[in-house]
Amino acid sequence: MSNAIKVDVWSDIQCPWCYIGKRRFEQALERFDGEVEIEYHSFELSPDTPVDYDGTPAEYLSQRKGLSMEQTQGMLRQVTAVAESVGLSYDFDRVHQTNTVKAHELLHYAKSKGRQAELKERLLDAYFVKGEHVGRVESLANIAAELGFDRDEVVRVLESGEFTPAVKADVAQAAAYGIQGVPFFVFGGKYGVSGAQEASTFEQVLHQVREEAAA
Repeated sequence: MSNAIKVDVWSDIQCPWCYIGKRRFEQALERFDGEVEIEYHSFELSPDTPVDYDGTPAEYLSQRKGLSMEQTQGMLRQVTAVAESVGLSYDFDRVHQTNTVKAHELLHYAKSKGRQAELKERLLDAYFVKGEHVGRVESLANIAAELGFDRDEVVRVLESGEFTPAVKADVAQAAAYGIQGVPFFVFGGKYGVSGAQEASTFEQVLHQVREEAAA
């Protein structure tokens, strides 16, 4: 893939706009006739969240942002509607608010096996659509096994923290880039695009990067 455009994406499993941004970026890729290589990087929106948070996403947002429950519920309804516009059926009534560091470690493990993109999609679906718990080692191992990964190996890797340094390196790189929110896309190591932009924006950047490379 020597002529492929490299796109590095910083995101978090529990970020609703990251899943929306992923879908919009995929729409851009469907219309782009060039090769693109995508690599996902870890970003923890709430690293201090306990694995078994005792509350709803609305309660969590209310506490974290100092908003009323009415305001946070309105925010969740809004993002649910946007998600629906790109074919995603968010169900915040079933979402398990949790710590995502182990999910990020699992993504690095999957990357080492050449299957990061497949697992990324499955984890986002697990969190926002299916209401599965993506913070516990056992739950993550079940999800990985469903995709054909060796369950015992996944448990060993997650319990040992083998990929914790890789997660920390991604977070440090994000800080070096000045990334304060996700999703954040870096095209060709040169252009940064913040947020779940429309597909047309992503497509425009892809064409610009290709044209500059050709010149």
